[in-house]
Amino acid sequence: MGSIWELDFYSRPILDENQKKVWEVLVCESPLDVRAKTDAMFRYAKYCPSTQVNSVWLRTALQEAIDQAQEAPIKIRFFRRQMNNMITKACQDVGIPAQASRHTLLLNQWLQQRMEEVYPSESGYQPGTNPSVRLESPLPQRLPDALEGNKWVFVSLQAGDLMEMPDWEIGFGEAFPLELAKVSPETRIPGVLIFSPRALPIAGWMSGLDLAYLRFDTSVGSRLVLETGVTESWILANIKNPQTLVEAKGFETAKKEANGVHFIGVQSNPQAESFAGFWLLQEVNLP
Repeated sequence: MGSIWELDFYSRPILDENQKKVWEVLVCESPLDVRAKTDAMFRYAKYCPSTQVNSVWLRTALQEAIDQAQEAPIKIRFFRRQMNNMITKACQDVGIPAQASRHTLLLNQWLQQRMEEVYPSESGYQPGTNPSVRLESPLPQRLPDALEGNKWVFVSLQAGDLMEMPDWEIGFGEAFPLELAKVSPETRIPGVLIFSPRALPIAGWMSGLDLAYLRFDTSVGSRLVLETGVTESWILANIKNPQTLVEAKGFETAKKEANGVHFIGVQSNPQAESFAGFWLLQEVNLP
């Protein structure tokens, strides 16, 4: 499997000599392994004059990044939906699929670091002028009947145990380095396990959704919601049992204590030693 890249192309809190916003493209390799070292991941950054903000300039920058990396990625993720057309066109022009996604963890961290350490040192810096991403939240969708699990449970693992994830037998899945989340090996990481005789089809369907994170939602009743893509969401379960409600609240508390880190696994039954699917996730605020 080839690499996946994360990309942002947007204005920065910097004005040029004509008092126009300076734009920038950031590209980084998406770390897909809990043991990956993020400082070894490929990164590319280039400022863009406001007069050249278009898909042609971005396509040229992407080709330059590919040349530097000496290998094109199999996919590029981006979180700014308002830049969808321009980013998608530029990616298509270099022959790489683009995907709107909230799964841009290293990019989010890198952008925050540049906001704090790089842009303030530039001439023309204007603090507080970069708007954050605003996303509408459509109502969660119902899962297709054929994809509902027969049973699911809240569980937890120590962060140190997840370091063994590359050695597990997993059909579909994805992870990221725990160093990104800054959790200690002793931190309890909450998760949900779904059991079903149709575990593999369920895991295959989930793998095509670009999983973002799980959350316990109480806006309409009490339910477990799976967030995917940029704005999509799915109701995994409606929760009515009092004991399960307590566990759901505990899941959210543990998730906050673990800096948003959690996981979702799919197995054929509770005795299975392999996973049809296993995803390490993190709920984060977009820059």
